[in-house]
Amino acid sequence: MSTAAAIGTIDRPQTHDPMKQAPMPHRFLASTEPHGSAASTDFSHTGVNDSRQNRTREMQLQPEALARAHMHERLREADAEREAVRLVTARRMQRRAERASLRARRALAMAVMH
Repeated sequence: MSTAAAIGTIDRPQTHDPMKQAPMPHRFLASTEPHGSAASTDFSHTGVNDSRQNRTREMQLQPEALARAHMHERLREADAEREAVRLVTARRMQRRAERASLRARRALAMAVMH
C-alpha cells in the first residue's frame, strides 16, 4: 500500500539539506491562539536548529579535517627530510672542498720546495 506523495511535501522533500529548504512562512509561525494552547506551537527554534546544523556540519567535516591534518604532517615530514638530505650533501661537499684545498696546498708547497 503505497501513497503517492508529491515532491516537495514532508514525505518527499525536494532536498534533505536544511540550508536549501524554504523557510517556514510567517503565517504559520504567528498564531492568533493563546500562548500555551496546542495550536500555538512555535516552530522558530532557529538557535537550536543552527547549532544542530553546525554540529552536523562539523561532524561531516571531521574526516576532511583529519585528512588535511595528516597531509600537513606528511608535507612537514617531507620538508624535514629534504632539509636533512640538503645538509648531508652540503657537509659532504664541504669535506670534498677541504680535501681539494689541502691537496692544492701540498702541491704548492712541493712546487716551492723544488
